[in-house]
Amino acid sequence: MKKIFAILLISAIGNSSFSQSITDKLKTAYAAFSKDAQLKYATSSLIVTDRNTNKVIFAQNENVGLAPASTLKTVTSATALAILGEDFQFKTDILYTGSISGNTLNGNIVIKGNGDPTLGSDRFSTTSKDIVLEKILSAIQSKGIKKVNGEVIADDGVWDSQSISEGWIWQDMGNYYGAGSSAICWGENEFELRFKPATSTGQDVQLLSASVQYPFLNIINELKTGDSGTGDQVYGYSSPYSSVVYLRGTYAVNLNKAIRFSLPDPALAFVYDVSEALSKNGISTKGYKTTRLDTSKQNLQGTVILSIQSPPLKDMVYHFNQKSLNLYGEQMLRAIANDEGKTIKGGIKSLQNHWQKLGIDKNTLNIYDGSGLAPANRVTSATMANVLKWADGQPWFTAYLNSFPLYNNMKMKSGTIGDVLAYSGYHKNYCFTIIVNNYSGTTSAMRQKMFTLLNNLK
Repeated sequence: MKKIFAILLISAIGNSSFSQSITDKLKTAYAAFSKDAQLKYATSSLIVTDRNTNKVIFAQNENVGLAPASTLKTVTSATALAILGEDFQFKTDILYTGSISGNTLNGNIVIKGNGDPTLGSDRFSTTSKDIVLEKILSAIQSKGIKKVNGEVIADDGVWDSQSISEGWIWQDMGNYYGAGSSAICWGENEFELRFKPATSTGQDVQLLSASVQYPFLNIINELKTGDSGTGDQVYGYSSPYSSVVYLRGTYAVNLNKAIRFSLPDPALAFVYDVSEALSKNGISTKGYKTTRLDTSKQNLQGTVILSIQSPPLKDMVYHFNQKSLNLYGEQMLRAIANDEGKTIKGGIKSLQNHWQKLGIDKNTLNIYDGSGLAPANRVTSATMANVLKWADGQPWFTAYLNSFPLYNNMKMKSGTIGDVLAYSGYHKNYCFTIIVNNYSGTTSAMRQKMFTLLNNLK
């Protein structure tokens, strides 16, 4: 039976002379911080707790629900590690239906997805597109198959069709960080484009190249050349399963960089690439499709010829927090769901129920996703501190802590969306969370002031 971790355990202010000294320093520093002009119209919160005693060293607005941005990833990753275990692996099965006669398969090649976010990813030695395609090709060739009297089918129906959180905004969905979740992911559900700006502002930007070429994906380029120094103001506009991506905004006249966008239908892209790999190696098929777009009922049970295992969860959590990979958070969230279709709402319910059982009021976790991209997310800093403290005593804590980036010489996860900046993490004997919503001025200036405040823990 799990030991109850009540929020009341870290509700008392420490009374030792040492902690009192830190408390006084934080009180003075926070008072000055909150009076800064950048916070005139902002709401801020800070909580610092002692990892050894569970006592609060300092807290201000700790029970106010604020947008946490990507610091929510610390909650999602702790929940996934707790429920699934640090050695959990996603599994993708490759199978064939029908029967093999000579060198001919009278049936289909079926890819059964189960939510692996690493398929086709270059972050791991065993998951790149070339390696995955070679594994599938070798498995098919090992059966002596040279002709498929059927199709290559991506069965992504194990998860429901709502791949985007209800809290995400239109401007985010077409960009790489807004890639939708899917039972079958491919190349982290993104692609890359390169551009050439015009010689003067206001003129059309030329699309030079794309990292992928799909006959079902139409890129409509409406980009204009921006002023020198304005950088990348490019946004992709698309939606799940769409065949069109609109490019809008400006690309600076002096800019030279590739930009990443979300892939509307990764499952379809995956089976297209499998079909192309088979064709290049002399294995013909009758085409490719996904179960999501084909409503006809087919028997997709068959003989498994290959099972592709993802890296262990602890390795995915490392990249999730270090690189702030939104897709990984959405895949983890749906993986912990208990409902049919592994829905986003089901994952949120599982997350909230997990912490409710440990004494954390689920109403302090009013969230719409697992990555923190939804602007409507509201989480209290007290709850985030409780999650950090509870994780500190778990067998997977080493992997969890290792996933936190190092900022300002402190292990902490950052969070940044429009007018939101937050940090949550560990330093020496302290857990802390600091969140600022609706600040004015530049992010860099706000960041430095938050670091100066946190320096009182050093």
